Amino acid sequence: MEFLSSVSYLFKALCTCGVAFVTGWFAHWVYRWMNPQCDGKLPPGSMGLPLVGETFRFFRASASIDMPSYYKERLKRYGPIFKTSLVGQPLVISLDPEVNRFVFQQEGKLFRSWYPETTNTIFGKKSLTTYSGAVNKFVRSFASKLFGPTNLKESLLPELESAVRESFATWVMNPSIEVKDGISNMIFDLVAKKLIGFNPTKSRELRKNFQEFFQGMVSFPIYFPGTSFYRCMQGRRNVHKTLTDLLKERLSAPGEKYNDLIDQIIEELQSENPVIDVNFAVDVLSALLFASFATLSSTLSVGFKFLTDNPKVVKELKEEHTTILNKRGSLNSGFTWEEYKSLMFTSQVVHEITRISNVAPGIFRKTLADVKVKGYTIPAGWLVMISPMAVDLNPTLFEDPLEFNPWRWTDKTKQSELLRNYMPFGGGIRLCLGAEFSKLFIALFIHVLVTEYRWKEIKGGDVLRISEVIFPQGYHIQLIPHT
Repeated sequence: MEFLSSVSYLFKALCTCGVAFVTGWFAHWVYRWMNPQCDGKLPPGSMGLPLVGETFRFFRASASIDMPSYYKERLKRYGPIFKTSLVGQPLVISLDPEVNRFVFQQEGKLFRSWYPETTNTIFGKKSLTTYSGAVNKFVRSFASKLFGPTNLKESLLPELESAVRESFATWVMNPSIEVKDGISNMIFDLVAKKLIGFNPTKSRELRKNFQEFFQGMVSFPIYFPGTSFYRCMQGRRNVHKTLTDLLKERLSAPGEKYNDLIDQIIEELQSENPVIDVNFAVDVLSALLFASFATLSSTLSVGFKFLTDNPKVVKELKEEHTTILNKRGSLNSGFTWEEYKSLMFTSQVVHEITRISNVAPGIFRKTLADVKVKGYTIPAGWLVMISPMAVDLNPTLFEDPLEFNPWRWTDKTKQSELLRNYMPFGGGIRLCLGAEFSKLFIALFIHVLVTEYRWKEIKGGDVLRISEVIFPQGYHIQLIPHT
């Protein structure tokens, strides 16, 4: 009996020690999570719950197009630079334009381009982060052949105008059109044709697979039916199969040309020392197809709503564009690059649309070493998230930031300072390659719209922000030709 009693006592003691050890280890782990180690002073902020961080607060929908409450609350409590954790990753969020410019200027020195793990999984980690040397040169050269200013000016502009006109002609035949969906089709049809040679029927079938990409890009990587990440990965699988099959078909007959940009991919893959492989090519094509329409369609849809609510702006736009028409030598002349560059008020409207509707969830960089900024230290290996939207909607930088006021850009003495803080297309050496494409497309869209059509709202139009700008009930309008 004494032996059994001793064994029982020993077992209880071991269990007690085990529980104490696990409890102590867990408490230490939680403490370390909430108080990350740093050789210096971390920015203020909260790391949130272990593993979860502040992810759910971050993705809480904002009931308007204004800066989400997540940013407002932390800006007031901690200032414009603070630490947190999103989708399991520690990071520093910067709402400070000076810090943002510093990060962009130190690209390749103290910081490198990076993305959340879910984004890397969706678009391919190699294609997003391996941007150096010959690979970087090839990708930028390839993308610029579609989105670069030279191609826009010399080749693409007439096709853009034709795409807009054909789409508007289709809109007129319907009693109502959902604006974001209509604009997405308009852009994606053109880009899919130029990039991979798809006709509208095939391109729209492909575009359906991109529907969940935005929500999946910065979600928890939980691959389970019903989650955003699961739906996104299902779409990714379909996109990759379509593009892989297309590349294999083209590679089987490399001498045949289709007058699209895949011709250039095939040439590189068939070269003696290719800098890319098929998987990399598929990831790049997928990323370009998504980038071509995802942000621009949301931006222009919000812009359409702004125009609807501001008839004074539409009136001045119509006057400016009618002046262009009156100066043309022929009624059949198309919209030209010179006309685009002469549109002063339209340029201000484009600035205002892209400023308020800034749809990028964030721009990410990774620290290559401990970085000291504004008296704080950002540890090596941490992510830095720049929020252009929070800068563009900051009332200390833009007076009445939610007011759609193109005339704020008229004063030349204030314009330079406004432009310093205007960053819907990022900044530094990785300024968005599609920036000029987006601005030209918006200007061209406005040109055809105000000179040839009027419109009326049918339903929807309320805007809110999650990780993107969305219309919960859509935005339906009826497009009517001028008589």
